[in-house]
Amino acid sequence: MLALIEGARRPLDVRALLELGRRQGLALDKATVYRTIALLKEHGLVDELDLLHQKGAGHYYEPIPDKQELHLVCLGCGRVVEMACPHFEQVKKEVRRRQGFQVTTARMELGGYCRRCRR
Repeated sequence: MLALIEGARRPLDVRALLELGRRQGLALDKATVYRTIALLKEHGLVDELDLLHQKGAGHYYEPIPDKQELHLVCLGCGRVVEMACPHFEQVKKEVRRRQGFQVTTARMELGGYCRRCRR
């Protein structure tokens, strides 16, 4: 399961993990996926993203990030895209300058519609 999450280019929800694992010949069911995710989280190997709750639970899983990113969530199809942005770093610096608060971790999620869904 960890290899599936690490090999993905985007955060995956349980449904996507099940489909991907089954395509790779793994005998998985939902209970196995949830138990494995819980263990991976407990050992600090994956991060759980709780994104927008637009369609269902909105929980996605990714390797513990080495960088902080924006998560763009399509409200139409549910696709999640990660994006690095220098302005995000500026916001964190501004928070420190104005509030004296040193940000050590940050997440930002933006909801909207991807190109495909806007057509």
